Amino acid sequence: MDYRSDTFTKPTQAMLEAMLQAETGDDVFGEDPSVNKLEAIMSALFGMEAALYCPSGTMSNQIAIKVHTQPGDEVICSSLAHVYIYEGGGIAFNAGAQVRPLEGDRGMITAAAVEAAINPDDVHKARTSLVCLENTANRGGGCCYDFEEILKIREVCNSHQLKLHLDGARLFNALLATEQTARQFGEVFDSISVCLNKGLGCPMGSILLGSKAFIREARRVRKKLGGGLRQAGYMAATGLYALEHHVDRLAEDHAHAKRIAHVLLEREFTGHMLPVETNILIFEVLAPWSPVTFRDYLAKEGIAVMAISPTQVRMVTHLGITPAMVDKTVEVIRTMS
Repeated sequence: MDYRSDTFTKPTQAMLEAMLQAETGDDVFGEDPSVNKLEAIMSALFGMEAALYCPSGTMSNQIAIKVHTQPGDEVICSSLAHVYIYEGGGIAFNAGAQVRPLEGDRGMITAAAVEAAINPDDVHKARTSLVCLENTANRGGGCCYDFEEILKIREVCNSHQLKLHLDGARLFNALLATEQTARQFGEVFDSISVCLNKGLGCPMGSILLGSKAFIREARRVRKKLGGGLRQAGYMAATGLYALEHHVDRLAEDHAHAKRIAHVLLEREFTGHMLPVETNILIFEVLAPWSPVTFRDYLAKEGIAVMAISPTQVRMVTHLGITPAMVDKTVEVIRTMS
């Protein structure tokens, strides 16, 4: 029972069968039928001109940032953003850009904060060129942006000639929770990255979306980063399968997370918990427990969770967590005092 992350999902038997049946070719030459089909389906779903299959969400984010910026530029994002704290300093390493991290609400920033952070046209200042948002926000407990705020941020970007990128690693979770549509997001952002692993259960893969010109340059950057794949269709086939079979079932993950949250909040050792909107729980653990002792106790019961700070634990529900596992987890938590 592994709640450490939704990256611990494994392909279902049906997904493995889809891999075996995949049509493949050389994707670097643009000749892999399964990759081409996946890219076409995703670009149509979001109403964007083109798409690019990448090995990971980190790579798709880093490619987007590289294409949208020049060395010495400045990127605005949340201080909790994945592109800032979990991608190995990639913005500096790959794009030669610096970051203006903003404090926000659970990893979500506002249009007013973005506008206040834009540098003036001054040779002493880095040129602000890009704003990055994350939806759902991982360190915000899987919270979802208010779409009206996204529209306001878009207006600010338009006024200052800035590009707007979305790290949509768990975007399908957000779409399901808010009943927003993929096409709404495609109309607002210059580029979007969408992970196929995590909740969708693929072993790897991320789709980068944008204009034809953007994706043409993104393909060049992917090659430079070593992301050009040959018979990638075997993996792309898992994405095709997931889009057909694993999107709507994300609601089960959300329900499982809320059920566990309800039981945790009944316990006196549970302190502040971030609102549980999707599949991520982040909560404080109070005396006599600590995040480490809480983690270790559950580990003895075959339940893996993550201590993410001196005061907080994170749990993530996903394709690999069954209702029976949730029953067991709830039972164990209720025995703790």
